[in-house]
Amino acid sequence: MVAAKKQTPVTQTLPGVTRTGRKAWVRRTPVDVVLAQITKQQERVATLQEELAKEKRGLEKLEAARKVLEST
Repeated sequence: MVAAKKQTPVTQTLPGVTRTGRKAWVRRTPVDVVLAQITKQQERVATLQEELAKEKRGLEKLEAARKVLEST
């Protein structure tokens, strides 16, 4: 015996969303794909640069502490 599935109707209708609740697939050109990859890479690089700057500041603080400790 198989249990019957309960069907719940989609009450919200958003543009670009089908009745099943999934977005409609939009074909992207190769140019769009490459531009999206470039944007993602730029975001990753910006994030890594911020992290590097934080690490450099931390290193400078530790080196300053080392100088103080070595001078005594």
